Amino acid sequence: MAGAPAERRSGGAGAVPEAGTPDRPDRREARARILVVDDEEIVRDVLSRLLSRRGGFEVEAVAGSAEAGQVLSRRPVDLALVDLFLAGESGLDLLRDLKQDDPAREVIMMTAHGSVETAVEAMKSGAFHYLTKPFQNDEVVMLVETALTRRRLRLENVSLRRALAQRHRCGRLTGRSPAMQQVFRIIEQVAPARTNVLITGESGTGKELTAEAIHNAGSPGDAPFLTVNSSNIPPDLLESHLFGHARGAFTGADRDRKGLFEAAAGGTLFFDEISTIPLSVQAKLLRVMQEKEFLPLGSVTPVRVDVRILAATNEDLGRLVEQGAFREDLYYRLNVITITLPALRDRREDIPLLAEQFLVQFGDEHAKPGLRFAPAAMELLMRYHWPGNVRQLRNAVERAVLLARGEAITPDLLPDEIHGRPAPVVLPSGPLPPGMTYQQAVGEFEKSLILWALEQSDGVQRRAADLLSVKPTTLSERMKRLGIR
Repeated sequence: MAGAPAERRSGGAGAVPEAGTPDRPDRREARARILVVDDEEIVRDVLSRLLSRRGGFEVEAVAGSAEAGQVLSRRPVDLALVDLFLAGESGLDLLRDLKQDDPAREVIMMTAHGSVETAVEAMKSGAFHYLTKPFQNDEVVMLVETALTRRRLRLENVSLRRALAQRHRCGRLTGRSPAMQQVFRIIEQVAPARTNVLITGESGTGKELTAEAIHNAGSPGDAPFLTVNSSNIPPDLLESHLFGHARGAFTGADRDRKGLFEAAAGGTLFFDEISTIPLSVQAKLLRVMQEKEFLPLGSVTPVRVDVRILAATNEDLGRLVEQGAFREDLYYRLNVITITLPALRDRREDIPLLAEQFLVQFGDEHAKPGLRFAPAAMELLMRYHWPGNVRQLRNAVERAVLLARGEAITPDLLPDEIHGRPAPVVLPSGPLPPGMTYQQAVGEFEKSLILWALEQSDGVQRRAADLLSVKPTTLSERMKRLGIR
């Protein structure tokens, strides 16, 4: 390591000119903050003067991890130089703590010649690089500047990707495609009117996010937004859940209780998968929409409410009306304004934008900032047909982030089905068995598919829903219809 006398010699190798001299412009406006951790005082002294005078950085030098923790508690640092072997402790442990505290922070390990293998192991644990002692001044400054440049580019990349996604967003919906831009325009038009809106689309296309965007754009900031998942509520409890009940209305009703309609007063009540509401409750829902009032169970006093109703379905309500499973008058009352969300396969230009948004989101959540897609991985995402739509893409990206070891999302991190290796589902062939109708055959196939997913996921419904690329609530409703326990 170049000693202090060499640094004081003017013009010699490893000399340290004063900040602002002609041969080294003053770059202190950047003022990157650097932490030096070494149990040798001379190393701390030399590096502090070298980096502060020649590099124009803010430098703090300490002897061990306890003092380093005190420095970090006062203010963050951009880069740390850490000796691999500190007195009585391991620099590797400090490296892990520094990276856990700020995954984008760069760490350079310092080591003697005899421990290069250990230094390489430190790089596998997240270190940017390592310096072997004795080192040259120019080598130190160049490595520090390179590490800081990488940190800056990583942070700028994340910031730019966030800004780009923000330009194509409406609430938490994202899309630059013409189809999604049309959805955004309808949301902006209908939000202030407080009219009823029916949101249709396949599972995973973002129906609840659409309802949330309508509510946020058309309601005061403190107005409630409540969701009704009727497929998760037993039919005999749904009416009480929505409209409340009076004391003594049924066994166990020992007090008055407000329902969701009263709780959502002045705001929005969103019915997710409204097709699952029983006909008996549909009649009472229609009355609320028409008269703006209802009777709680067991009460004779009507309650007036001002609640906006938004509803979503992935079913064809018109077909259910024809089958007598859904009230025609309620259908037309809901169908004042319809927003149809496109399937992801019909707006492929949005796939890179959505994938990048999820990559940043889950990179932050799982302490892996600065991740990027390898071109081959993005090509697979673009080619896939996405039967589970945006939800399936979101799950695929989160899985890839969790499995990622380096900075790139490579094809091997993506699920099998995206590679064209589908789940082993056998389609029925040949004529229908005697006495079996088309609907019964479809039901049997659906049942076998659900049973396969449950078997693959050890009976965990949420995992089975992910395999089938449907909402857990949708899977629960299908299981009830098919009699699957």
